[in-house]
Formats: sequence, C-alpha cells, structure tokens
Amino acid sequence: MINVLIVVGDRPQQEAVLVEALHRFHGWGATVGVVGDFPADALRVDPGIAEVRPLATDAQDPRLRRALARTPQPSRALWLRAWRDPWVRRRVRQADVLVAVDGTAVHTVWEMAQRQPRADACHGLGAASKVVRARHEGTYRPASRAAWSGVSARAGILTRSARRAAVTGVKESLEATMAPAVLRSRAGGHLWRSVVGAPALPERVRGALAYRVHVRSVQAGRPGLAVAASTAAAARMDRRNRASLLTREANGELDLGRVPVCLTEAVTAELAVADDFLARKNTRKSAQSLYRAMRLLFHRVIHFDQLTSPLADRPAEFLAPLRASAAAQRVTAPRGRVTPAAAPPADRPLRLLIMTNGSAHFLTEIRQRYADLPGVELRYLHLADDPVAAPLTRNAGGIVEHLLAGQSEYGNRVEEWLRPHLDWADTLFVDWCVAAAAITTCVDPGDTRVVMRLHSFETFSFWPHLIDFSRVDELVFVSDHLRELTCEVVPTLTGEQAPRLRVVPNAMGLSGYRRPKDPEARFTLGLVGVSAVAKDPRWAIEVLRRLRVEDERYRLLLVGGGLDAQASESVRQYQKALTADLAELEPTGAVTRVGQTDDVPGMLTRIGVILSTSVRESFHCALVEGAASGAVPVVRDWPFFARRATGARTLFPAEWVVGTPEEAAARIRAATADEETWRAAGAAAATHATETWDWPVVQHGFDEVFLPHPR
Repeated sequence: MINVLIVVGDRPQQEAVLVEALHRFHGWGATVGVVGDFPADALRVDPGIAEVRPLATDAQDPRLRRALARTPQPSRALWLRAWRDPWVRRRVRQADVLVAVDGTAVHTVWEMAQRQPRADACHGLGAASKVVRARHEGTYRPASRAAWSGVSARAGILTRSARRAAVTGVKESLEATMAPAVLRSRAGGHLWRSVVGAPALPERVRGALAYRVHVRSVQAGRPGLAVAASTAAAARMDRRNRASLLTREANGELDLGRVPVCLTEAVTAELAVADDFLARKNTRKSAQSLYRAMRLLFHRVIHFDQLTSPLADRPAEFLAPLRASAAAQRVTAPRGRVTPAAAPPADRPLRLLIMTNGSAHFLTEIRQRYADLPGVELRYLHLADDPVAAPLTRNAGGIVEHLLAGQSEYGNRVEEWLRPHLDWADTLFVDWCVAAAAITTCVDPGDTRVVMRLHSFETFSFWPHLIDFSRVDELVFVSDHLRELTCEVVPTLTGEQAPRLRVVPNAMGLSGYRRPKDPEARFTLGLVGVSAVAKDPRWAIEVLRRLRVEDERYRLLLVGGGLDAQASESVRQYQKALTADLAELEPTGAVTRVGQTDDVPGMLTRIGVILSTSVRESFHCALVEGAASGAVPVVRDWPFFARRATGARTLFPAEWVVGTPEEAAARIRAATADEETWRAAGAAAATHATETWDWPVVQHGFDEVFLPHPR
C-alpha cells in the first residue's frame, strides 16, 4: 500500500488535472489524502478515490490565532494551520509520498518531510506521478541521500530546537525590559523608541521588536508610545514590510479587544501595497492587500463589539484612506447595465425571485403574501442551501479580485450559476446587502429588475463597498436614519447611477401580540434579545438599579440567548462585567434570565415595560412587538444616531424616547404609578404600533416596490 498526502496551498486553478491525478494514483493502488486551503466542495471526488480535508477557515485555538497574526506569509500560515489538524499529523506519520501542488504548499511539505524523513517529497503532480508509479511497479529506487536523510532531518529539527532554546533566553531578558513599569517611564519609552528606529537593524528583527513594543505599550496604558515606536520602525522599512508590521500590530490590539491606535496607519499602508501591485498590473496580489485592508477597517471589534463606532461618529474621516486608494476606487466604480429593467409583463404573472444568504426571519410575511397573491409567480432561494452558490458566497476575496480585474474565473462561475435565475425572473429581490447582493452585481442583470434591502449590520461591514449599486434599480431601507448614515458611508448611493432609495418598515404580523397581562407585569421590565454587545443590557440594569432604590417590586426579565464570549476579547470583557452585575442581582430575584423562546407573544404577557437599550438599531422589531403587546415602551436614544437629524426620536413617538438611565427610570415610574395609568399607557402604545407597523399597513409599501400597480 502506498500512502500519498497531497497539499494544496491555493484553490486549484486546474481542478481537472488534480482530479485526473487522483484517479491515476488510485489506479496504482495508492491511498490518497488531499489537504489544503479550499472550500469543502471545491473538489468533487469520490471518497473511495481520495479523502479530501479542507482546512478550517477560522482558528478556534487562541494560540493558533496569535501565531497566525504574527505570520504574514501565506505559506507559513498554511503550515501552522495544517499541523494543528490531527488528521494531517496522522497522515504525515503514514505517508510514503508527500506532494506540494503549488508554491504556497512547498513550505508545508518541507516541514512534513522533516518529520517523516522516509517519505519522498515532491513538488508538482508530474514528479509525484513518477514516484508513485515506480513504487507501484516495483522499480522504485530511493535517492542516494535517503540513507542519511532521516538523520539529517531529525538533526535539523534538533538544531532548530536548540536555537529556539537559546533565543528563549534572550526573549526573557527582553521581556523584563518591556515590563509595564519600564515602558511607563520616560527613559524606558525613549530607549525602545530609539531601538526600533535604529539604523542598520535587520528588517525581521526590527519588525519583531516593534510589534512587541507596540503591544506592550498599549497594555501598559501608553498608546502614544505605541504609535511613536511604530512610526520610528516603519520609517526605516520598505512599503510591504511596513504594511505587514502595522497590520500585525493592529490585529494584535484587536486580539486584546481594543480599537487599534494605529488603525488608520495600518489600513493606509496596506492600501498603498494594493495600489502598488495594481500599478504593476498584478491584480491578484493587489486584491489580497485590498481585502486585508477592508477586513481590518471593518473588523467586528471596531464596530460590533464596542459601544461606539468611528464609522457612526465620523464616516468621511474614517473611510478617507479607502476612498483615496486607486484599488478601492476601481472596485467601487459603477459599471452600469447594458439594458434597463424591462416593464412588467402584461400577458402573464409577474415572476418574483426572493433570494438571501442571511437570516430569513424578516421574509415570513413577504413570502406568504406574494406566494398567495394572484398575478405573481414566486420563487425563493436561500443561497446557503444551494450547493453551487454557497461556496461562492464564502469567497469575499474572489469578489474583490473579480471587481479589480474586471473578469475572472470566479466571475464566470457566478455568471453560470446566476444567469438562469435572472433569465427567469422579472424582479429579483435580494434581502440583506451581503454576499448574495455582491455576487448578484458581479454580472450584468440584463433586463431583470433588481431590488435589494439593507438592514443595519451591512452598513458597518465591507459588503456595501463590493456591491455595484448602478446595477440595482431600487434599494429599500427599514428606517430613515439608516438610509441617512448609509448614504454617507457609501457615496455611490447618491451618484448619477444610484438606485432609487425607499424606506419601508420591517414586515411584522402584530395582531397576535395583544394578550391579557397579569397585574404583576406592571413592575416587570423586559429586554428581548441580548445576544450582542450593541444591545447593551447593562444599560437596562442601570435603569433597574435606579428604580429599586425607591421600589423593590421592579424586576428585569432578559429574554434570549446570551453573548458569545468566544467571539472576541471585547465581547468577553463586556460579558465579564455583565456577569458581575447578574451575580449581584439574580440571587435576589431582581433579574431573571430566560433563554430563547418560540413563543414571544406568550413571553410578553409577563412584561409590562418593554425596553430598547441598544446603542444602535435600524428598527428594533422586539421593541415594536412589545409595544403591540401592550407593554409600555422605553427607548434609549440610540447613541449611534442621537446626534443626527434622524434616529429613535424620529422613528418613535417622542414620549417613548429617553436620553439617560435617570430619564428612563422617571418615565417608568410615571407610567406605572398605578395600574390604570400603566394599562392606559400600554393600550396607547399598542394602538400606535399596530396602526403604524402591522403587516396590513406595511404591505402596501412592498406592493409599491414589487408590483407594477398596487393591488
């Protein structure tokens, strides 16, 4: 039996060649494994021919994440990820032939050969075929160096181990001089700023030292020193090494749960590399640098796992480096459509295709209405369930490269999959402006009318910057304040080729929420949905504390799944503070946590005051559902939008909205002063909610979007 392990560093450009080689190896009696950096369904191979093992895209091990953050080289990163996989280690121990399909995989195969010296290490499928065939036919002769290769390989590993031990001693000495007390001192800061900026220092050493000084300075509470040290080191580095250092430093701070002090510098440096590659007509590497910059600029720690976001506070300043980049300008340039959208058909039903790759929660009423409406033929497609589309939506880097190059194999695959759907549909409605929306505008939609809806998450992500809105006829928002901010973030929405912008509230059936409430619900505050830092449940706890100072009958009900502390360090820090609050209040019965529920109307019968404590919302369906149930609504003036012309105060009645926990407590005391007052306030809120946002009211807005004439 011949055991072959094939390593693929990049998605195979000639998949058929690789598949043919797998069949050939199988025919020679080989047991073949393939591991690499490609989607799970990228290689359609019978498991009897070869076992295919895609590497995980997200590193769950914190140590591996840190190692990858320090490793800008794709070849080294591939090795680190591969060797953490038990399947890979087992295959290496059994291997007779190790094969690197491409240049990115060479380092990984070299490392594997160090650990399995009796195996033949080959670069390329042609060389591997010769070795496997020779082994099969019995004509295989080991190379002359095979007799001593095992000793040499193991000696190499031992030598590296000894070297690392020596380096460890030096590092321990360096760590002592990077202690917080040293870095906080003027002398210590001056020392390290001078060291990392010293002339004639090797690039690798300079980068490693500057990274450590930067991260330790941030931890020591000296962000100014971190910036100064980074600036001194970067000034003596070439463009690519500078970008690598600054990006690594920014990712190091993100791992600490902080918004990087060098974020703008890191993004600017990475974009400069992208522009440099673009000028050299190397669109692939330009796209890689541009994608790295965009992922950094829109990292979740910066916008989703904090209680503030620079994108909400100062969008033009925050996005200035991106808008100044030649590569980014090419990606976001409007391409338009050759043919305008056709008029609705007069001789047959309107063909409406609803498509998404996000949550389908907001589509329930919409799908039901148009599935039952005469004159409409409805199709629904969730891309996560489509075997061809699903991997396309997971390849944001492929979208960037396609937009930068103007054409690509990735774009051809999108065209091949999407065109039949476009040919069928008169109107395509894409819910959520994320991957499904981006791949839709990678191709010219022909005469199909294209409508998209943007919720909230997307505005704080890179996705709208990868969508060609000149190929979209109408863009729907769920609120005015979200439209206002998004237009500032995405300038193409206000250009000559911009789509029509329309605001239509979320589709909600509210009639079933009005149920009798027990008198005890009067003193129960409810917060429905606490799975994100942006919901800020600690604000609700502050309100509760102020209420209980005067009346301990008030209590808080937290409904829904909790925070995912594994998402980032900043979420973990918020969760830690929230846990301390709950440890104080839960034992007394002041706070009760309830998990996810399928019966929200039933749960709302226990709630007399419904809260919206978020720092940002596009609409907040849970708040509106609570109001429709007869609970008194208390809405924090969402800080992301509080200083804007539109926000919570323009979306809801003025008396619902408060600015501080003190104001919230005062409104609750007044509204719950007695049972009659409380029930009257709840009834007024329920009437306003159902008359404004119930589906029979809102559906007319969707009819205006989808149908040639309101019906």
